[in-house]
Amino acid sequence: MKKYLLTLLVAAPYLVQAQTSFPYTVKGTVGKLNAPAKIYLVRGIQPLDSTVLKDGAFEFKGSTDRPMEVDIVVQRNGKLKDGFSLSRNRTRLFLEPGPVIVATPDSLPNATFTGTQMTAEYNKMKASFAPIVAKTKAFGAEAQKASPQEQKDPAFRERMQEKFNDINKEYQQAYAAFIKANPASWVSLDVMQFAAGNVPQYAELASLYNALSPTLQNTPEGQRYKAMLPGLQAIAIGAQAPNFTQHTPEGKQVSLADYRGKYVLVDFWASWCGPCRQENPNVTKAYTTYKGKNFDILAVSLDDEKAKWVKAVQEDKLAWTQVSDLQGTKGDVATRYHIQAIPQNFLVDPSGKIVAVNLRGADLQTTLAKYIK
Repeated sequence: MKKYLLTLLVAAPYLVQAQTSFPYTVKGTVGKLNAPAKIYLVRGIQPLDSTVLKDGAFEFKGSTDRPMEVDIVVQRNGKLKDGFSLSRNRTRLFLEPGPVIVATPDSLPNATFTGTQMTAEYNKMKASFAPIVAKTKAFGAEAQKASPQEQKDPAFRERMQEKFNDINKEYQQAYAAFIKANPASWVSLDVMQFAAGNVPQYAELASLYNALSPTLQNTPEGQRYKAMLPGLQAIAIGAQAPNFTQHTPEGKQVSLADYRGKYVLVDFWASWCGPCRQENPNVTKAYTTYKGKNFDILAVSLDDEKAKWVKAVQEDKLAWTQVSDLQGTKGDVATRYHIQAIPQNFLVDPSGKIVAVNLRGADLQTTLAKYIK
């Protein structure tokens, strides 16, 4: 404990600086590669820096606003259009206020990293993910082996989607466990986004935010999460669903309040969203099963082009009411319902209260069976 406190004291000047800018150094060797091979430093899909490899050696120096997880990617031809690269010669590390040393005799997936306490914490977190990584690789292998006929089979696709969802849940749980076990770590603050998931829920995000140390809560990134909480609380399970009014393709005005007295699934989707289109047959199954039983669906499209929206409704044979403001992801309803990823939905009961969220695949059928008799 004393050693950890001493580390924090030594790092304190850097941590204060990290709220505005801090210098970093990442250096090491990747085999014996030379030009034209280059190595890139990437955050998300945004390249931050690059350099030509010389006998495998490289060094990045720069500054950023806070400690964060980044990728390093080797491109043998020296070309990277954006951070989304299919190169397997890549890995992740934690960009921190102190030198990070990368060492590998051949390729980045086999690299080891040394640095300060932050890198040690990051390495510990990655090691704890080993069982989930193994499941992910097995899932990928199964998907690759599937024949074209299997890939088109709805039952196969639903089973694979459920496996994918289960793996994602395991990752979220592992990130959450790390955050709660390491509340003062900058690694915890950076991985909050993964623990919360694409569809953050108020109770989960509030629990994670409250677990962080006061120092991390008061950083700009910590305050960003704090600012999200009131909006998420307004659409949490148990809250009254915010009312809204939008128009159908024919121009008819429809309000969520029109559905008071019955269960209604408020379903956010878009014509350009592949997972939404794949989920539509499952939503159709639910509608066919429960329509006329005090249940309906109100679909809210995040399209911004009416023609594409209407075409998708016709192609997918969606029989329930469709509305949109054609403002895409920036529309008022999408903002009020804090939509960060689609498909997303909210099951609202006859009193207007949200009773379930993010229902997909078998979960949708099971949940509806629970509430609608």
